[in-house]
Amino acid sequence: MTRLSTRRTATRPTMADVALEANVSVKTVSRVVNHEPGVRPDTAARVIAVVERLGFRRADSARPLRLGRTRTIGLVVEDLANPFYSQIGAAVEREARIRQHQLITASAEGSPTRERAVLAELVGRRVDGLVVVPAGTTPGVDPEVVASGTPIVYLDRPVRGPADMILSDNPGGIRSAMEHLVAHGHRRVGFLGDDAQFWTARQRREAFAAVHQDLHLPGAPRICMGPHTPATVGAALESWSRDKDPVTAVITGNNRVTVHTLRAMRRLDLPLGLVGYDDFELADLIDPPITVVHQDPAALGQKAAQQLFVRLLGDGSAPTTVVMPTRLIVRGSGGPHGRRATVSPIRTGPAGQQV
Repeated sequence: MTRLSTRRTATRPTMADVALEANVSVKTVSRVVNHEPGVRPDTAARVIAVVERLGFRRADSARPLRLGRTRTIGLVVEDLANPFYSQIGAAVEREARIRQHQLITASAEGSPTRERAVLAELVGRRVDGLVVVPAGTTPGVDPEVVASGTPIVYLDRPVRGPADMILSDNPGGIRSAMEHLVAHGHRRVGFLGDDAQFWTARQRREAFAAVHQDLHLPGAPRICMGPHTPATVGAALESWSRDKDPVTAVITGNNRVTVHTLRAMRRLDLPLGLVGYDDFELADLIDPPITVVHQDPAALGQKAAQQLFVRLLGDGSAPTTVVMPTRLIVRGSGGPHGRRATVSPIRTGPAGQQV
């Protein structure tokens, strides 16, 4: 033992040194310092004690071992390729970086099964906390996350059971879009929604139907839910345009449906009024510029991350639900049927807000 201690003062301790003194295998030491499962709690505690006594360092692992933290958080979204989720991810990453945490991001691809697998992997890596956009029709609080004690904040869509949730005011956003179109003379408005398995899509659909009734618009609400492609959107617009009382404007359920709609309108030469849910790049450069309901994904991500770090600091109060406001950004696409760029110019402030 004396010779081992002398060598340790001259060179940096290795995993083999830790394994020898803790009377375990090098693989066991590796599992402990990398926060992998499969090690008995009493064995892990013995290894950690030796790690600290010898001053073993593997990158920044020593400090998290002492604090019981890995200084990492996880983010699980539906689709990392969607600009809406990439903006959320950027905001969460900024909040994590400010607090000297690393962010691990993954996509559930809209699958509850894949989401459970991803969450199990992140819990296995002992992330300090999670921000999750839940998948599925009626998602619940993940039982494995609850059992692990890992703090979690759900974003954009609610879950069954007590949990912190950050949501958008979807009904308010749809109402602002409808009232804007009606103010421009539209009375026959269609709604092209996202996949109805998602809570946000269903809530926007229900809000559209409710506002349609509140505003005493003629006929039954014209609604076509996704998942959508350019072909499905085109088929819906063609059908609505052939009706006895054709639609003169549409509201789209998210940014991707908006893009499909623009392509279909161009292909079919349908100069409809249009309000899209979610802003998107170049929306202000299209002729006419696209009016959108903006729900600020960066603010959503920031709020979710801030709530998570509040929990990591020890706040044990009851779970909260925060509903973030939306904002209608008025451009030129809500004008009367058959007329382009006829809306009076709107002066906007630095963030695009009407003034």
